[in-house]
Amino acid sequence: MSSDYRVLLYYKYVDLPDYEEYCANHLHFCKDLGLRGRIIVAPEGINGTVSGTVEQVEEYMEYVRSDERFADIHFKIDEHEGHAFKKMHCRVKPELVNWNIEEDDIDPKTFGGQHLKPKEFREMLEDEDTIVIDGRNEYEYRIGHFRNAIRPDVNFSREFPEWIAEKAEEWKDKKVLTYCTGGIRCEKLTGILKKNGVEDVYQLEGGITTYGKDPEVQGELFDGKMYVFDERVTVPVNQKEEVIVAECEHCGKKEDRMINCSNPGCNRQYVCCEDCEQTYHAACTIECKEHPENRWSPELGTQIDKYTRMQQEKMRQKA
Repeated sequence: MSSDYRVLLYYKYVDLPDYEEYCANHLHFCKDLGLRGRIIVAPEGINGTVSGTVEQVEEYMEYVRSDERFADIHFKIDEHEGHAFKKMHCRVKPELVNWNIEEDDIDPKTFGGQHLKPKEFREMLEDEDTIVIDGRNEYEYRIGHFRNAIRPDVNFSREFPEWIAEKAEEWKDKKVLTYCTGGIRCEKLTGILKKNGVEDVYQLEGGITTYGKDPEVQGELFDGKMYVFDERVTVPVNQKEEVIVAECEHCGKKEDRMINCSNPGCNRQYVCCEDCEQTYHAACTIECKEHPENRWSPELGTQIDKYTRMQQEKMRQKA
């Protein structure tokens, strides 16, 4: 069944000397239009995810492409039952992905791995001599990944350069594939690999998002779900078979749903089944469950915001 809302995922590396002014004007346009989402604008381009009605996102795509620098930008489009974000943010950053490279001379426009269409990527995946590197963070890998992909020992993108420097020697004579959510992280990740002496490097064009929608591959060989940075949290990829790879952190049951810890001081996203969410009041540890600021409401059987919790407390005191 179709939905009246759409979620857009997009990026483009392009020289943007007026990035601060562009960001301010962009935010103003998005708010007036009624979009919600997160956009990063940097001297090297734009990276964003926004949600809105079909009419709103159509107008937004036309607006972005009206600037000749973004005339050929590619938007990945998902249907959704409503907004995928609570607010609209458009922020200036020094780079689109925080790699924290001291001398960042890696320019994705001229230096990086070869792009592969989904069908080409799947064919290389089936080659036993190919190294497959997940270009995302550990918790994203945990909920879903390509079969036999290397799990990165990182929690943030800025930790990748050091991790790759330590591993690159064993990959120098191999064919190396990389992938990420929408493709943007691989643009520089492949460059980092090449700077460390790994020459035969490829990346999945359009990322997992595009791979899952491709009519030929239909998400094949991706196990679990794809983590996304909005209120959906995870989305399905493999249209041919459902394989759950993650486990509930409390009971060990195979599970592919993630929730935020109900202790606002923790707020960690973790894998939790519905039964354990109730048993542990959505807390990732006993300490978080017993924390005085815990957001769990016994009356509602779910997490609530701080304001609602204060109102409930006032009602209990009056009673």
